[in-house]
Amino acid sequence: MKTSFKIKKIIFGLLGFLTINTSCKKLIEIPKSPPNAIEQSEIFADSVTAVSAVAGTYVYTSIAGAGFGFRDGTFTLLTGLSSDELVSNTATNAAIIEVQNNSVESSNTYTGGLWDNAYSSLYDINVCINGITASPSLSVSLKNQLIGELKVSRALYYFNLVNLFGGVPLITSTDFKTTSVQARASIDDLYTQIINDLTDASHKLTAHYPTTDKARPNLYVAESLLAKVYLYRGQWQNAYNAASAVINSGNYTLEPDLTNVFIAGSTEAIWQLPVNILLYATSDAAIFVPYAVGVAPSYSLNGNLLAAFEPGDKRMSSWVGFTTAKIGGTPQTLSYPYKYKNRAAGSKVEDYMILRLGELYLIRAEAAAQLNNFPVASSDLNIVRNRAGLANTTAATQTDFATAILHERQTELFCEWGNRWYDLKRTSTVNVVLGAEKTNWTTNAALYPIPLTQIQTNPQLTQNPGY
Repeated sequence: MKTSFKIKKIIFGLLGFLTINTSCKKLIEIPKSPPNAIEQSEIFADSVTAVSAVAGTYVYTSIAGAGFGFRDGTFTLLTGLSSDELVSNTATNAAIIEVQNNSVESSNTYTGGLWDNAYSSLYDINVCINGITASPSLSVSLKNQLIGELKVSRALYYFNLVNLFGGVPLITSTDFKTTSVQARASIDDLYTQIINDLTDASHKLTAHYPTTDKARPNLYVAESLLAKVYLYRGQWQNAYNAASAVINSGNYTLEPDLTNVFIAGSTEAIWQLPVNILLYATSDAAIFVPYAVGVAPSYSLNGNLLAAFEPGDKRMSSWVGFTTAKIGGTPQTLSYPYKYKNRAAGSKVEDYMILRLGELYLIRAEAAAQLNNFPVASSDLNIVRNRAGLANTTAATQTDFATAILHERQTELFCEWGNRWYDLKRTSTVNVVLGAEKTNWTTNAALYPIPLTQIQTNPQLTQNPGY
């Protein structure tokens, strides 16, 4: 019953999405008359319905617009407020202020939404993996492609869950009776699963994207996320090798014009999802860009981030917006994230970036520095800096490079997929940086609380320290 309902939900969600967003047809390439309510055994019986079900794992969570999901600006907002990237310009939303002050309650609906939407999506992904694996009628090549895609998505969800909450239940089953009382897995076990999923995906996927855009993962999407995971685990040689495979593939080049980085078809994009152009362009733009001249943005960039940009940094002029508006009756010059510029569809349609080449250069630079390969570390770092209009790095030692790369990640990857929030924690600088920035900071605040509703319904779950 549970599985059948969820599978129908995937298909219904897919159909609903297509009725309001015809641009997403390129994402999934489904037939003109897809099924709208079929049993699980039938869904994976042929390529048409199987591809439709897998497509639902991309688009259904996106249209939901809640807490956690691909291209949901709430994720950018919460991780930006938790770190030193964003500040709220209003004190009326208590749950948002909790996040900004790093005093999140376990009943917080925003952080709880991250958990709820992730596990809802993971259930759909697991149903598809199990159904496709068991199908006797699908070709081996199609099975490999679809399972590879799904495992990349599953790895991305768990990567974010473990960095947001620490140890979380590791669920690959669809048996609700078992999963509903599953205890938290260790961080090591979660990363083992993530690496296994991505390694298997890299063996199953090819360099060819399944569609004409970069919406569905290929081999280099798996390798890119694997490089990032290895970096976080301190497996420097593996991170270096995976990043090099992507950089040296010749399939991607940095956009010389920073204003083109996030548009559809960006040469820098490795994994990029199409936007819902009838409701808004990207949810990030809808959240951060003021809707009219003279209107204060709901959220501004933190002074620490603004101060991090060096004189002449083109990213300041291209990716930071400024407006004059009144706060408390006093006119102020306010800044806001401006990587995504269009609240509604513009002449240059922006797709939502998940992974891009600029990040891969910084991953390899950091791994190279840790391996004492300073020429490559310097070259990769300079490629990113020079594109931003900055001079070459002066870093010469491993310590110098660690500082320089963390700084470059701050200005290159700000307000993208929680990179700054995660970087502060993985480099053990979070207590120093946020301890100086925020009066309420405690070491326990580096993880969000396990949602109260989950603790109440699952007696096997334990709460994070300090909550």
